[in-house]
Amino acid sequence: MSTNYASVFQNADAVEKYETVTYAPDSYGSAINERQRAYLRDLIKRSFPVRRPIQHDFACGTGRAIRLLHGMVRGAHGYDTSAEMLAKAATVGTAARLHRITEDGPVPAPVLEDGPVLVTSFRLLLNVDESVRDRLLEFAAAALPTPEAGLLVVENHGNRHSLRHLAARRRSGKRWFAELSHAEVSALFARHGFTLVERRGFSLFPQSVYARRGARSLARLADRVASRLPFLSGVAVNVLYVARRT
Repeated sequence: MSTNYASVFQNADAVEKYETVTYAPDSYGSAINERQRAYLRDLIKRSFPVRRPIQHDFACGTGRAIRLLHGMVRGAHGYDTSAEMLAKAATVGTAARLHRITEDGPVPAPVLEDGPVLVTSFRLLLNVDESVRDRLLEFAAAALPTPEAGLLVVENHGNRHSLRHLAARRRSGKRWFAELSHAEVSALFARHGFTLVERRGFSLFPQSVYARRGARSLARLADRVASRLPFLSGVAVNVLYVARRT
């Protein structure tokens, strides 16, 4: 798996595949997307009862995470290094101000407005090196200077301790998925002054199980139930982490 997010998505064909294949209707990705949508919209209701937040989505891509929260936030900003991704985000109706940012140099400054903030970042951590992960957290820290400022939500779509990882033992020495452990994500948060406050898993089963006709319906049902049970996030493939400034 490539770890150079910026270079992969400078290609229009790669952007189109991401939008129409990875998240095609009735796909593994779209099933996870639906469960994340329900969770995030409930999180907004619980965490921001007085005033809805402004969303800042780092590495926003085609705007999927922003569209999950249409109608739940007062406004949104999307930041990405790829002009092709941002163009696609606009084309598919992402309601946000979209900002192209540089791959390196000074950390991009969030366009801050009055009121609470929600910083989100999806499908980034696994695809980049540690310096880009630090860049994300520095961006989040600028947007969330105090515990009262709001929340950070980050996706890890390859938990190293998931049930899927059990199959890695049979593939010793062969290419395997990029993965991050919960401890590595927590250490990243702590290094930048964030504390984990909530964790939720959205897929106990890997994509290969969804591809089996006989197992697909059962896997979908189990994953829907698991997405409501925080303790099962420890063994889920796809995990969302919610953090607050310390």
